[in-house]
Amino acid sequence: MSALRAGIAGFGLAGEVFHAPLIDSVEGIDVAGVVTRNPERQAKARAAYPDARVVPEVDDLWDDIDVLVIATPNRSHVPLGLAAVERGLPVVVDKPLAPSLTEAELLLSTGGRITVFQNRRFDGDFLTLQGKIERGELGTVTRFESRFERFRPELDASGWREHGDPAEGGGLLLDLGAHLVDQARVLFGHPLRVYAELHRRRPGAEVEDDVFVALEHGGGVRSHLWMSAVAPLHGPRFRVSGLKAGFSSDGLDPQEPQLAEGMRPGDPGFGEAEGLEPGVYQRFYEGVRDWLREDAPVPVDPADSLACMRVLDAARRSAETDSVIELEGKT
Repeated sequence: MSALRAGIAGFGLAGEVFHAPLIDSVEGIDVAGVVTRNPERQAKARAAYPDARVVPEVDDLWDDIDVLVIATPNRSHVPLGLAAVERGLPVVVDKPLAPSLTEAELLLSTGGRITVFQNRRFDGDFLTLQGKIERGELGTVTRFESRFERFRPELDASGWREHGDPAEGGGLLLDLGAHLVDQARVLFGHPLRVYAELHRRRPGAEVEDDVFVALEHGGGVRSHLWMSAVAPLHGPRFRVSGLKAGFSSDGLDPQEPQLAEGMRPGDPGFGEAEGLEPGVYQRFYEGVRDWLREDAPVPVDPADSLACMRVLDAARRSAETDSVIELEGKT
């Protein structure tokens, strides 16, 4: 059976560092095309994937691919996804699913074959924690703390994530919140209530760069999630309290910097951190291959990502109204 032909729309951080090398590392799926208008990125793509077609527009690629990977800025996730679904192509969308809940609902209403790149489900620290909870090692979990904290006190004026136009889908709530809320939902289910604080701390900031989200899950588990670009002193990545034991970990999963440095899954030390299970981002694209070739379950159910968008939408409304938002009965 011939390998699946993946076309990657976008060759910035997401396309170059995450999607392309992960696809290239998985047997049965190839990088067949890259879409970018940027001449420098075109040259990088041709050098890294000489057998792939590198084109400026996705319309130049439809007939040469079996699946479209959307690794473009958030504003284009839904238009590109709709265009692929209309042509009967399956779609991998980088998180978040869309810039807004309404657009996410529109995309999924098509009934197309869609999955979402929630790669942080395959972080080594998260897999370690998930295993401990499933084995009952922590007992009943009472509180889950999760942080993505960085210290970047200067704005990146050129980055779309820093722009205030809602259509851009910038800000930390959508960027990092799409990871942290998804992880909390995987561990403890859809929350019943949401409270959030969103702040613009840096001079000239147009979107939130300092975020706190509190979730109440069924059974009384509380998730406290921090996302910040202005945290010179980082808290633990995870700190989890159970009635039998606790768990904590420091630092971010190593796979992103390793991929950026040219390491690949299968290389010695890839995804490894002391005391933790190894991270396995490649497992996502193994799942994509099996989903499309062997009718295996979708690697990430898009309904999960839509539910995550509902939580993020509620978090924004909570911050705007300084209130707790009820989500009971909504998944």
